[in-house]
Amino acid sequence: MWKHTLISFVWSPGHPLPAGTGGSENYTVGQVRELTRRGIAAQIVTVGLGTGDGRAEFTGIPFRALATTADLADLDGTVVFVNESSPVTTRNPAFLILHNPPPIRDDKRQSVVAGTAAHALIATSLYAATLWAAYLDVDIATINVVYPFAEPVFAAQARTRGPVGKTRVLFAGRLSPEKGVYTLLETLHIDIIEQDVDLTFTATTAGADKPQGRIIERLLGHHPGISVVAARKTPATMAALMAEHDIVVMPSNSQYWHETFGIVSIEAQHAGCWVIASDDGGLPETDCGGVVLIAPDNAEALALGIREVIAGKPFTAASRQDAGTRFTVAQSVDSLLAVLARPQAIPPAVIIKQLEDLVRAPSAERAHATKPIAAV
Repeated sequence: MWKHTLISFVWSPGHPLPAGTGGSENYTVGQVRELTRRGIAAQIVTVGLGTGDGRAEFTGIPFRALATTADLADLDGTVVFVNESSPVTTRNPAFLILHNPPPIRDDKRQSVVAGTAAHALIATSLYAATLWAAYLDVDIATINVVYPFAEPVFAAQARTRGPVGKTRVLFAGRLSPEKGVYTLLETLHIDIIEQDVDLTFTATTAGADKPQGRIIERLLGHHPGISVVAARKTPATMAALMAEHDIVVMPSNSQYWHETFGIVSIEAQHAGCWVIASDDGGLPETDCGGVVLIAPDNAEALALGIREVIAGKPFTAASRQDAGTRFTVAQSVDSLLAVLARPQAIPPAVIIKQLEDLVRAPSAERAHATKPIAAV
């Protein structure tokens, strides 16, 4: 059986690894934590930042800082690029985890196709694998699927009982348009929501470190119908926040963004919350028994989804216990190790190079010596 000497997750060069801002960060850190717990050497590799690469936010997670992308060529073991690759030939065949959907603009297509061509690909849902296979014009069977997970603390967190008759709603996504925050703002003004004094809404400042996030944070801060709390930067603090709410909303945009999975959804269900999510992208695959799917980009649908959950049965302890057995970190890492161990399809770039080398190779046919014509 193939031995994992070292697994390096390469974060986007020039970008620090942020805490508490998105699923790809949680996925990467959680994988490294679980691999390390199992005694399998794993690390997060950053490029061009030195020790100011975000490691201070992640206690106990091994980091390695490289000066340039050229240094990636010297990494031992297995290299797993996260979201984007670098034009460097690694010692061993590398993998690329595609957390994001393909770009919508054609001017980026050539570079994206080139960046994925040399690696074995991993998607985070069946939907994402289908989407990328169509975009790259490859067989879907060549794209591996390794699902995200909720950290164990979400299922273990004790719930906080709210005031009798009150329903607490949380928006835990990044403050960015693709996460549907503007749809949520519209919903706050629909009569069946605005006139219900027993409803409370909360959002976190996740994503407010970006320019558009700062603008949205100010909008929410001035809105009387919603409270804004500090972003939670660890699984434990996010689990505690979710356990103080009854519903988590994920009205993700479908016009120019499709969620490839939706890690917040499974975290919320593990924490005992109902989830109201857009019926789009990979979100339907996150159902652990507590998801209500609604039409995306539709404030009225979100309002009716909230009312449906309030009028229905509570998310019981038994339902929560069952949810906690699905999409666990152990299951995810088992899948990842299985992918890394099995033979992969030859990447298109390798096939093209082999064909080009074959065309350039000298002919194998030996020249026939001609005999002199005998004199008459």
